[in-house]
Amino acid sequence: MESVFEIIAEPNRRAILSLLVSSQQSVGEIERQLRMSQPAVSKHLRVLRDAGFVESTVDAQRRLYRLKPEPLREMDAWLAQFRRFWSAHVDALERHLDRMNNDRMEQDRMNPRMGKKPPKKRKTK
Repeated sequence: MESVFEIIAEPNRRAILSLLVSSQQSVGEIERQLRMSQPAVSKHLRVLRDAGFVESTVDAQRRLYRLKPEPLREMDAWLAQFRRFWSAHVDALERHLDRMNNDRMEQDRMNPRMGKKPPKKRKTK
């Protein structure tokens, strides 16, 4: 049995999950939007269904797939313990970029010609 992370590591499966975030889709709709073959879409949907990421219902002659959020919530809960590590780094990066922007604006205010091309010299005869 593949782990949750192994399942979503596959790019086509992530693309399918992204499609299903907005609405339920049939195999044919997924096929067209992702430009994948029907057997490939069906294979990925089977893996996602077996892992609990999607569920299907029958509508007339087609099967509609929709996202089941529970496994994603479980992953989110597990990742929460690590967020503090990258949150601090992202916050520090944001502060650094703000300082750089403020410094540049201050330099432009003090030297309005900075960053502008010098005037063209006139040719003399």
